[in-house]
Amino acid sequence: MQWRALVLGLVLLRLGLHGVLWLVFGLGPSMGFYQRFPLSFGFQRLRAPDGPESPASGPAGRPGGPSGPSWLQPPGPGAAAAGRRRAPRRPEPGVCGPAHWGYVLGGRGRGPDEYEKRYSGAFPPQLRAQMRDLARGMFVFGYDNYMAHAFPQDELNPIHCRGRGPDRGDPSNLNINDVLGNYSLTLVDALDTLAIMGNSSEFQKAVKLVIDTVSFDKDSTVQVFEATIRVLGSLLSAHRIITDSKQPFGDMTIKDYDNELLHMAHDLAVRLLPAFENTKTGIPYPRVNLKTGVPPDSNNETCTAGAGSLLVEFGILSRLLGDSTFEWVARRAVKALWDLRSNDTGLLGNVVNIQTGRWVGKQSGLGAGLDSFYEYLLKSYILFGEKEDLEMFNAAYRSIQNYLRRGREACNEGEGDPPLYVNVNMFSGQLMNTWIDSLQAFFPGLQVLIGDVEDAICLHAFYYAIWKRYGALPERYNWQLQAPDVLFYPLRPELVESTYLLYQVWVCDVASRHRQIQRGPDGELLSQ
Repeated sequence: MQWRALVLGLVLLRLGLHGVLWLVFGLGPSMGFYQRFPLSFGFQRLRAPDGPESPASGPAGRPGGPSGPSWLQPPGPGAAAAGRRRAPRRPEPGVCGPAHWGYVLGGRGRGPDEYEKRYSGAFPPQLRAQMRDLARGMFVFGYDNYMAHAFPQDELNPIHCRGRGPDRGDPSNLNINDVLGNYSLTLVDALDTLAIMGNSSEFQKAVKLVIDTVSFDKDSTVQVFEATIRVLGSLLSAHRIITDSKQPFGDMTIKDYDNELLHMAHDLAVRLLPAFENTKTGIPYPRVNLKTGVPPDSNNETCTAGAGSLLVEFGILSRLLGDSTFEWVARRAVKALWDLRSNDTGLLGNVVNIQTGRWVGKQSGLGAGLDSFYEYLLKSYILFGEKEDLEMFNAAYRSIQNYLRRGREACNEGEGDPPLYVNVNMFSGQLMNTWIDSLQAFFPGLQVLIGDVEDAICLHAFYYAIWKRYGALPERYNWQLQAPDVLFYPLRPELVESTYLLYQVWVCDVASRHRQIQRGPDGELLSQ
């Protein structure tokens, strides 16, 4: 298996969780991310020993023919015709992609010299190194103060400079209790960042500390989604960093390491599995107690993103263990949500009842409640190469383009307003409100991954303009009033990840142009 690619793919997925600023300010090709990987990361479809796939290993067989498996078809005869705007472009077999990205990025028929003159000075190496060091210093400041003033609690309260964990006095305080599980969250969550920054001694020390002090046998009720993306994802990332024979971040090996982090990830995932039991739809409960299972008074309503964004971590765990159970339950939840999409629009809502399958929240958009559902469809395909994931994503992307996208067809040409993605009713496609939220800023990065770079640049410019106005993205911004609706910024990283991915497009395109100039017999660009 291409484990180095797995590590980098999973770490890329987790950019949104920590170490945000260093990505924007300075992690360039020299730091190890400028690699060319095929989209298949070497994972194989899990099959039952007898040949045909068991119920715990996904749909039986590959889709036969262009129509795909039955659960990918529209739920009814009234499905909307796709393609009123352009169809999505499929992912290219590599990070850098086709050289026509240079045209999209602004060359527009000009020669490579003018293109490079226009863009090459935007982020010179000296500034990149300076910003990288600044970001590293900010991380060290935060990490050292957590270790000094908060460990072994989950996080540092910056106002009082002391640690905090779950709010035992107020179980309804979900902002705290969904995330903090009394398992030294910040230390676990920081493991792979320590490695990426090249701090091998602190990484090795932190890993040993996690192994020696962290336990999941806790009377803590946590959100399945939060525990998965923060804790399970970090344990898996750190495990692969330690065991990777190529050691791309420096020597992060640990003497006498015996897969303890993988065993801890397995233990945590087993404690999350009760959330998938006793639901009539296969969509998991939103919360689970790590010691006792699903609480008796558990809510039967969950958001689409929370229930449908578990496949990457659960799938990697299944493939590392050779146990298909975890991937199967996560994949079953995705398919159950997919089957509930609108017959007419192909859109999904943002809140669903896990027992009845009835949509409680009928808003369809790119922000809270739906964002990472789309993200995980594509990134699961990139990691595992399962065609069904890509087909679902492409169908969802067509519906997004047809019903959520407003404004002119082209980014910088034609009449009308620049493109914008709005919130609509999932059944009618009618506008529901005039705000966007900061979580939607992940979408330009996702568009980069499928090669829809022109739209990514245009949408990114919209969010960046808001950032420039306020110095941050308001949690909710009213695009009609051109003013914030919610006046705080919870340090969300989505715009940063999109910025980083667009920067990598530029790096790849420039490198591609240099290669083509060198290879051309008369200095001309070579065709693809």
